[in-house]
Amino acid sequence: MAFSRYSLDLPHLVFSVYSLTLQTNPFNKSYLSNMAGEATQVIDQKDLWGGGRSPFSVSYGKMMMWFFLISDALTFGGFLTALGFQRHHLVSEWPITEEIFFHFPFTHAHLPLLYVALMTFILIVSSVTMVLAVEAGHRMDKKGVIKWMAYTVVGGAIFLGSQAWEWYTFIAGPDGLINTWGDNASLARNPYGPQLYANFFFFITGFHGTHVFSGVLLNLLVLIRSYQGLYEKRGHYEMVEKVGLYWHFVDLVWVFVFTFFYLI
Repeated sequence: MAFSRYSLDLPHLVFSVYSLTLQTNPFNKSYLSNMAGEATQVIDQKDLWGGGRSPFSVSYGKMMMWFFLISDALTFGGFLTALGFQRHHLVSEWPITEEIFFHFPFTHAHLPLLYVALMTFILIVSSVTMVLAVEAGHRMDKKGVIKWMAYTVVGGAIFLGSQAWEWYTFIAGPDGLINTWGDNASLARNPYGPQLYANFFFFITGFHGTHVFSGVLLNLLVLIRSYQGLYEKRGHYEMVEKVGLYWHFVDLVWVFVFTFFYLI
């Protein structure tokens, strides 16, 4: 299989940055220990399985979120597996990605994959701000939750706008003009190579973009309710944790999409 000249360095860099942001963040130990909740405590087996409480020491809402994320991971895994099979089958015809995604806003410079890498960095940073929002919630710090959730929403919105711009440049075709229909990319036409390349681009990035959009809406809702003091009245910010799980999943999935679609 032919690999791009970026495929050996950038995946390692992306995974390293993502791992460092989650593992070496100064608030991460607190975050992970609180996520575990009572699972870190020694509880008598009779009390644990006697009813009236969660035997897994996790709330119903968090458990259902984990079930959803597992099923969603299988869906994304199916998309990426199909991409791998078809790319192997059409290896001689498959286009070189950095020859397609070289645009950068407000400039005519030829910068292969640089803007996609910037989008990825912004999304990873938004995952860090989400960690800080959850940590602030554990301390019942309303102002901290509002601040970091606001940064997370802004990061997600920037990523969405960037992805829309990437779609625009891809659809415009090699001449870069959206109004010249002859060479525009779509589900029925692909001027860059095999039709499946365009189909996978639209389906995988579109499916992920839908998740980011829904995540931004959820984060915005939690931000508004935090500002209104709803979670402070409840005495906990578990909802921030639950949307945080979803947001981390969305970020992690994009790392795989970025690696397997754009880099390899």
